[in-house]
Amino acid sequence: SSDEIIEEVRGLVATGVREITLIGQNVNSYGLKVAGERTFAQLLYAVSDVEGVERIRYTTSHPRDMGPDVIQAYRDLPKLTSHLHLPVQSGSSRVLRRMKRFYTRDRYLEVVDQLLSARPDMILSTDFIVGFPGETDEDFEQTMTLLDRVGFASSFSFKYSQRPGTPALRLVERGEVPPAVSQARLERLQLRQREISKALNAGMAGRTLDVLVEGPSRYDEGVVCGRTSGFQMVNFPGDLGLVGQTVPVSIIAGFTNSLRGEARP
Repeated sequence: SSDEIIEEVRGLVATGVREITLIGQNVNSYGLKVAGERTFAQLLYAVSDVEGVERIRYTTSHPRDMGPDVIQAYRDLPKLTSHLHLPVQSGSSRVLRRMKRFYTRDRYLEVVDQLLSARPDMILSTDFIVGFPGETDEDFEQTMTLLDRVGFASSFSFKYSQRPGTPALRLVERGEVPPAVSQARLERLQLRQREISKALNAGMAGRTLDVLVEGPSRYDEGVVCGRTSGFQMVNFPGDLGLVGQTVPVSIIAGFTNSLRGEARP
């Protein structure tokens, strides 16, 4: 129940936890089928009200359940971080219908635009499946144009794989995508994603971002790492006494998967 969640959050904060992540599948449909329970948006407001909470994240959300109340929370709650993982799976409405995702390409882009209106510095990540049964070259091109249109900071991407007992197996017989075609599509998608990720991170150079320090860098002595509100990993010189603190960091370089910076005095 949401009351139990809030009590757990209070207990975590009492131990020094600064960032709370609400986890569910699909997390933003929370409370919709339980009479008298808080909606997911109401849960976000309740967690934000807990003294000591600095940041709130959640995963994984479903575009179908991204209602106006959750989008409004991005306007109202500074503690709600500026990163959202919003799986799209395909940029083709035809493929989305076959996947039974219950939204269209246009609806997904409408949600994205609403989120950016509520939180202009929003950073989005997503999931893609290529080679879903019946996916044509045109369908895949729509996925590529959606990738460019949104400019996802990162994505998890996979080739469709057959799973016993799933409805999609019935589609395979009528339109299986050859493995070599799926592989070529995946490689093209991932290459473009790396280009976008690197460009976005390089564009952060010269900005100062608040970084919640998580621990030592895995690679460099005397360097600590932490994440921005937008979930970007930042490495900068510092000692372990900074762990658990939020530090303003001047970004000096951006790479495909991380940023490099220097703590401001």
